[in-house]
Amino acid sequence: MNSNRLLVALTALVLVGVSMPHHASGCEIDIDVIKGEKQAYAVGDQFMVLVKVVLTHRVCPEAINKTKFKLKGLKVLKATGWKQVTTTEYHRKLIVEVIDDTDDTLILSAIRKCDKDGGFGSLALEVVPRQ
Repeated sequence: MNSNRLLVALTALVLVGVSMPHHASGCEIDIDVIKGEKQAYAVGDQFMVLVKVVLTHRVCPEAINKTKFKLKGLKVLKATGWKQVTTTEYHRKLIVEVIDDTDDTLILSAIRKCDKDGGFGSLALEVVPRQ
């Protein structure tokens, strides 16, 4: 009898957890290859990405220039400044080069931290298989 009550209680907790709304991040970050897109990349390959940041809370206490980039296997060669496209959307273009293909995946991430949950966006690219 106790095991049935425990099972009912656990099931109820799981259902409540699934039905609760998930907390949205403070901003949405999208990163897309806009020039030089390939199925897989090798050392020396260069391409251009567009980073889009949308401030979902409209006003953010952190300046757009506080956006940090983290790279794995990649190096930024050139970057434009941030361009405000709308009152809540910013764009920046980066020219990126592959500098290390020892892992299976190359990663470019953008991170924003603030008291409104910040934001995170990531682009994962495949590496050309070694022969």
